[in-house]
Amino acid sequence: MKLDTSHMRYLTADDFKVLQAMEIGSRNHELVPIEMIHSIGSLKSPSATNRSLGDLAKLKLVARLRNAKYDGFRITYLGYDYLALKLMLKRDSIYSVGTKIGVGKESDIYVVSDKNGAQKVLKIHRLGRTSFKTVKNNRDYLKNKQTSNWMYLSRLAAEKEFQFMRVLYDLGFNVPIPYDNLRHCVLMELIKGYCMKHMKKYPSYKKLYSDLMNFIVKLANHGLIHCDYNEFNIMIRDEEDAKNHEYGFVVIDFPQCVSIEHTDAKFYFDRDVQGIRDFFAKKFLYEPEHDPTMLDTDGYGEGYKYAYPNFKRDVLRMHQLDAAVSASGYVKKKSREDRDLESAVVNMRALELGSSDDDASEFDSDVDYDDSEDGYDSDEYEEEDLDDDNLAEDEAAENEKIISALSSGSQNLKMDKLGNYIIEE
Repeated sequence: MKLDTSHMRYLTADDFKVLQAMEIGSRNHELVPIEMIHSIGSLKSPSATNRSLGDLAKLKLVARLRNAKYDGFRITYLGYDYLALKLMLKRDSIYSVGTKIGVGKESDIYVVSDKNGAQKVLKIHRLGRTSFKTVKNNRDYLKNKQTSNWMYLSRLAAEKEFQFMRVLYDLGFNVPIPYDNLRHCVLMELIKGYCMKHMKKYPSYKKLYSDLMNFIVKLANHGLIHCDYNEFNIMIRDEEDAKNHEYGFVVIDFPQCVSIEHTDAKFYFDRDVQGIRDFFAKKFLYEPEHDPTMLDTDGYGEGYKYAYPNFKRDVLRMHQLDAAVSASGYVKKKSREDRDLESAVVNMRALELGSSDDDASEFDSDVDYDDSEDGYDSDEYEEEDLDDDNLAEDEAAENEKIISALSSGSQNLKMDKLGNYIIEE
């Protein structure tokens, strides 16, 4: 989807209150009733709420469900984008949004700038695209259907990726510098280079092959397996930029990482290794074989004893990163958020390389939303269908605290498995 931020400057404080109210209201409602939006948003009058909803609907930041039993709205991904960007602006993390530079099977990538003009990358997670082959049969990726809130799952994926990147960067791994994380967005370093998929030639491709294999082993020795390690998720630095770094590549995309204790750890490890072998065989006709006459085991390929890593032979646990980041498959008891995210990304790991997004237009095609410029109808909704028609005073106070925490970016604000916001004391 296209991220058009041109309208953000014209949104009022009431508009953002309505968006935040809808975000909170969606914890219990797929379609948030208008009266609840007004109550949570604490706008001066119902007419102000209706006016904001009409303006937001025209900009497709919210959408109305046709033929619903009551009058209500849902926040769209674009509206969720606006909420995240608004707070990043407030934090001075970003100042402007540039062009889209990449589209993944579960994310969009944009170039952004901070107030000093430094360019960075903004990755916006969008779980739920129909490029996943099992979406039509398993819409929410959850075996027990614990939640269908894609924005909640996207937020979990972004938080997990930022957590992985921060830990790996601190330990000296070749990953982008992680700057910030908010809702379903991750702000990271802009790598001066290109995706390895577009590589046409490389002066020292045999060394690159060895370094890439060493990365797999080093990551596994720290307790993690990438699970999507291929030419699509490896960036090659420009020749000039590479001179300033030890290695000429950077690895990206970490939400689907698993622990080496995972039941399928060997399968994922071998698949990562095979992905690199297949790429170099196709691109450079480079297919090294094991050479028992060589004694050097510090690398892989020609000139080394082993042509590629082996899980049982080469993986020797040195650190407990999988425990530190609660990676999938680690024996430690996982939180509900970790279980929800694991259910969501399990299908991401199962995808074949190079899956297309041709079916993206089918996403949510079975739900009929009204995004017309007219906004919404004025039909009265049925009061008996509203669970929280009259919020209790204590719940209203809690909502005010949550809105304040959303606006300030408080670290104490968490989500439960249903996407409900809670404030940890």
